[in-house]
Amino acid sequence: MAVFPLSEYVSGVDAVSKMKPTAELRITEIFLSVQGESSHAGRPCSFVRLTGCPMRCVWCDSEYTFTGGERMKFEQIFERLEEFGCRLVEVTGGEPLAQKNVFPFIADLCDRSYEVLIETGGFVSTERVDPRAKIILDVKCPASGEAERNHWPNLERLRPDRDEVKFVIADLADWEFAKGVVAEYHLEKRAKEILISPVFGVENLAEIAEAVATSGLKVRLNLQLHKYIWGPNVHGV
Repeated sequence: MAVFPLSEYVSGVDAVSKMKPTAELRITEIFLSVQGESSHAGRPCSFVRLTGCPMRCVWCDSEYTFTGGERMKFEQIFERLEEFGCRLVEVTGGEPLAQKNVFPFIADLCDRSYEVLIETGGFVSTERVDPRAKIILDVKCPASGEAERNHWPNLERLRPDRDEVKFVIADLADWEFAKGVVAEYHLEKRAKEILISPVFGVENLAEIAEAVATSGLKVRLNLQLHKYIWGPNVHGV
C-alpha cells in the first residue's frame, strides 16, 4: 500500500497560502450513511473521507486512512454525491484540512448549495475554510498523545451560530483538561455546541456521563452512534 506523500500535507495557513490548487483530492472512501456524531447525529449524511493525517492519536479509529487512497477529480466526487441525493455532506479524514486542495473543494460544495460539515482534528488552521461551511473542531486531550499539537487560534475562530467543538475523552483527566479549555477560551459563548465524546469502549463511560451531568456546563455527551449500530471496525458507515 502506498504511503501518503508528505508533500501533500499542509501544516498551517502560511503553507496553504503558497500552494496552487489542482482540481483533485486523495480519497479513502465516499459513502452515504447517518451522521453518527455532533448535534447532527441521526441525520442522513454523505461522507467524503480524505486520505492522510499528520497526527497519531493513540485511540485513533481511522488508521486505515493514513495510507493509500485514490486520486479523484472534483467532478468525480460531485458525481458520486449527486447519486446519493443527500444535501448534508461531511468532509472528514484522517485530517481533511491537511490536503492543500480541500479548501477550494469545500468552497465548490458550498457553491452547489450543500450543507457542509468539516470534521477537523485542529492541527491545521481553519482560517481558509469557506465561511459557509460548519466546523466540528476536535481538540486533542492529553490521553490522545497529541494535545501539545493543538492549533489554539482555531478556537478563537469558532462561530456561535454554526461551529462545534469536540473533546474525545478517555478518562477523567481528559475531562478536567476539557473543562479547563472550555473556561479559558469561553467556549460556552464561542461555540454552538460543546461535545464530550468518550472513546468507544471505555470502561468508565458511566463515570464520565455522571461527571458531564453534574458539571453545570452547557455541554453535550456525544456517543458515536454509528459504532453502536454497525460496530467499531466497519468502514463506510
